[in-house]
Amino acid sequence: MPSPLPPSTTYIDLIAKNKRQSVVLMVFMIALLALVGGIIAASLSMGNPQALIPSVIVGIVAALITGGLGALWSYYAGANAILRMSGAQEISPTDDPELFNVVDEVRIAAGLPMPRVFIINDTALNAFATGRDPQHAAVAITTGLRRTLPRDQLQAVMAHEVAHIRHFDIRFSLLMATMIGLIAFACDAFLRITLHSLRFGGGSRGRGKNGGGVIVFMLVLLVVAAILAIFAPLIGRFIQMAFSREREYLADAGAVELTRNPEAMIGALESLSRDRDPFVDHANRGTAHMFIVNPLRKMHASGQALDSAFSSHPPIAKRIDRLRALLR
Repeated sequence: MPSPLPPSTTYIDLIAKNKRQSVVLMVFMIALLALVGGIIAASLSMGNPQALIPSVIVGIVAALITGGLGALWSYYAGANAILRMSGAQEISPTDDPELFNVVDEVRIAAGLPMPRVFIINDTALNAFATGRDPQHAAVAITTGLRRTLPRDQLQAVMAHEVAHIRHFDIRFSLLMATMIGLIAFACDAFLRITLHSLRFGGGSRGRGKNGGGVIVFMLVLLVVAAILAIFAPLIGRFIQMAFSREREYLADAGAVELTRNPEAMIGALESLSRDRDPFVDHANRGTAHMFIVNPLRKMHASGQALDSAFSSHPPIAKRIDRLRALLR
């Protein structure tokens, strides 16, 4: 079987490309948020052509300010919010010396500070990393994973999460989730406001002198709102998932680099693919991309084999194929 990657492409090349693409993608998402703000403002001012340009400017500025505030919150408080949402409890070295030793080994190999270590009381087999940078990072694993995997596979999983920290995927995940959430919220709010206005205000306005024009205006607003509500978040989610899948491949390769044991990473992924206990109690579509395997019910029911443009993780079979290519 040929290698899934071109022979001339190195792991270092992929990491450098990944970082460049992260910057470009964040700029695109900021621009998309500004565009959504501008379109909403323009739609609301269609009845007053003189106010169109000032309204668009105000809409763009408001969107950028909102995005900036959201990014600041995510940067400084997002990781702790995700840990609380996941039911993670921080532990000390005396609580689980072996786990701390495993994490310490891989973080030394990566040349990183020791991350905080959390346990999630759940029988599902899963883990994730979060934080804004290696100096403010955390790794969390479920009790199911901790009890099930042998030490070498546990080390491989922890190395995978440390690789995410090393590659700054943790920061990218926090900021992307915030941007997509803000875009979805703005589009949904615009659609709801438009529907409310059409339902409760359209009738009375339609009986006035310019009633026909008002109704047409409201219907145009409704069409614009519906298009934004469907396509703007969809575009953001599509791009986020594509880059999330690539980051999983790179974190798998990073785990092999840190442990020098591709068989352990392959064995861990095989164990995770056999788990039929989805982590749905504490996970959702907004955080699913952060875990080592997709925690939601549909992906678990397929044995982690779903492969679509909106999957947050590549199929485990493909991840294993790439790792086996390293052994040839």
